Amino acid sequence: MSKETAPLISYFKTYIPLSKDEIDVLEERITERRIKRKQFILQENEVCQYYTFVVSGCFKMFSIDKDGVEHNLQFASENDWIVDIDSFHNKKPSKLHIVALENSVVLQIEKHDLWFLYTYYPKFDRNFRVIIEHKFIELQNRMLQNISATGDEKYEFFLKQYPQLANRLSNTQIASYLGITPQFLSKIRAKRIKD
Repeated sequence: MSKETAPLISYFKTYIPLSKDEIDVLEERITERRIKRKQFILQENEVCQYYTFVVSGCFKMFSIDKDGVEHNLQFASENDWIVDIDSFHNKKPSKLHIVALENSVVLQIEKHDLWFLYTYYPKFDRNFRVIIEHKFIELQNRMLQNISATGDEKYEFFLKQYPQLANRLSNTQIASYLGITPQFLSKIRAKRIKD
């Protein structure tokens, strides 16, 4: 196992650990990249080419509406994945952007390599299925929060989902994700400090 892939191998251990052969084939099929802060790994109208695992750093996935307003959909930091799954699987232009919020190191895998792993090493198929199921649960929970939760409850949910990011993201970024104003978020945070 190389130093670069060690975090990813450890990550898979939390699901179904990989054998030495599986680790070797994975290392042949992933690419390490260093991404600078504010550098995009996906922009609107591009086809998403990679599943991206964050070794270090932080990313956000967002859309921009017709009025130029940014809407944050997802954050990913250490030991998390980020991908526009619709664009990746259906090979269609993305409606989203993915940008680094910090200098970052990532491991990326292309679709043909992922399919190879699914086909010849079934453990990868099971691992990624569980990963996608967890992301789907996160999405369902977020949708429920958006339907019925107060601003305080949304922020509480954000802290549970992204505990390592509360002090790494700006109020504007978090507020965009929660669907509230930065000013309202400032009041929520100030109230929490008093309590």
